[in-house]
Amino acid sequence: MIVTLDTMGTVASLDVPLHEVRESDIDAVKAVFDRLEDRFSLYREDSELSQVARGELSLTRASEELRAVYAAAIEWRTATAGSFTPNRPDGVVDLDGIVKAIAIREAGEVLVDRGFTHWCLNVGGDVLVWGSPWTIGVVDPADRGALLCAVELRDSRVALATSGTTERGEHVWRTGTGDSFVQVSVCADDILIADVLATAILSGGRDFLDVATAQWDVDVLTVATSGELAMTPGMNLADSGRV
Repeated sequence: MIVTLDTMGTVASLDVPLHEVRESDIDAVKAVFDRLEDRFSLYREDSELSQVARGELSLTRASEELRAVYAAAIEWRTATAGSFTPNRPDGVVDLDGIVKAIAIREAGEVLVDRGFTHWCLNVGGDVLVWGSPWTIGVVDPADRGALLCAVELRDSRVALATSGTTERGEHVWRTGTGDSFVQVSVCADDILIADVLATAILSGGRDFLDVATAQWDVDVLTVATSGELAMTPGMNLADSGRV
């Protein structure tokens, strides 16, 4: 059974082939995304983060959850030497780069708690699976109607996140001085690690790629601005595709 939800400015799809999914299960998953979107979306004028962005609410007086997520984002900024940041160039606090992954992780915990043993949750191209293996397609940045390749998620590699410039343009602040990428896909054992590092590598370029793969247990597939493809040896390709 495949269920789709409109959330966080994109589409979430939940594939549960071996279980019956009840309306209450869907509601429980949707509640996770709704709660975080209500608090953190900068597209909602009444969200708490929008109030912070407008200067109507200081971070020190924000909710415990917002302050905790901001603190986690700051820790990632430190860990990535600024390649990942919760602040836009104009100084506005934007936690979108971490909140979606938190929502996916929490939704996954809801599914596990409800007894689901085999599922795939895909939110705008960021994927978390349970009960491997799962084969996940990675979109070709040169042709959004085609696949670049297919990656097999199995064992501890349960998360795949992709960050790129094709759909949203240059939405990531570039910090690297070396060769840059138009798309980065990261496989990891945690969706938050995968999502943050995909953004950080896209931002930091080849300068940060070597740092990321040395510091974290991840596998990476990159597409350079020149069209050159590269990947770490551990990337499990299920279908060669363009690669």
